Amino acid sequence: MKTIAILLLSTFFLLGTTPPDADEILQKVENNLSSDNRVFESEMIIHGKRNSRTITSRSYSVSEKESFTEYLSPAREAGTKMLKLENQLWIYSPSTDRTIQISGHMLRQSVMGSDLSYEDMMDDRKITEIYAAKVAGEETLDGRKAYVLDLTAKVEDVAYYKRKMWVDTERYVPLKEELYAKGGQLLKRTTLSDVQKIQGRWFPMKMVYKDMLKQGEGTEFRMTSVKFNQDIPAYIFTKAALKQ
Repeated sequence: MKTIAILLLSTFFLLGTTPPDADEILQKVENNLSSDNRVFESEMIIHGKRNSRTITSRSYSVSEKESFTEYLSPAREAGTKMLKLENQLWIYSPSTDRTIQISGHMLRQSVMGSDLSYEDMMDDRKITEIYAAKVAGEETLDGRKAYVLDLTAKVEDVAYYKRKMWVDTERYVPLKEELYAKGGQLLKRTTLSDVQKIQGRWFPMKMVYKDMLKQGEGTEFRMTSVKFNQDIPAYIFTKAALKQ
């Protein structure tokens, strides 16, 4: 490992540049992806073994603490709502007119048959708060130069002990990410594309999530509308809003 590190340093110096700081890279990523609040609409396309289905939704979020999602279509899913407050998650089902709390082992369950778990949706903490990072090198993905970062958890309550992230060297958005268990097993892979400039920041409008332990082609997210720093009524982030 020392030899690799020395070779990387030598390459940077020969090019007349200094090695980028991993924390600085992550901070720039967070400046693009994070905001005081945001409102977005999306299509979630779940690719199953035999067919695919599309679920549309509208979501509101404030920092990493509060989020509210309402599913709009198809009819079978319309009216289902999800509310996250801090580390608690509730789901309202219009078919039963019941609100249930998702906790414990239930957080590892799939969201509507997708490659995402409730646990994935819950953890919106800033990457710099929960992972220590180092630059492992540079690679090219789809014609874009990317820093390769190795991330290791520095807190206990984290779903993925290690992560590997490819970050666009110019726009500072992730282009690809791999999520690993503590033992080194690859659990999930994410690819991000269709990067657009929205309200002065770069943001990927398409994300494909693949649970490596499941069959199928993964779950695709397509953002149809993204708005940052909006005026969101406080009542949206209440349990009463679930049944409205």
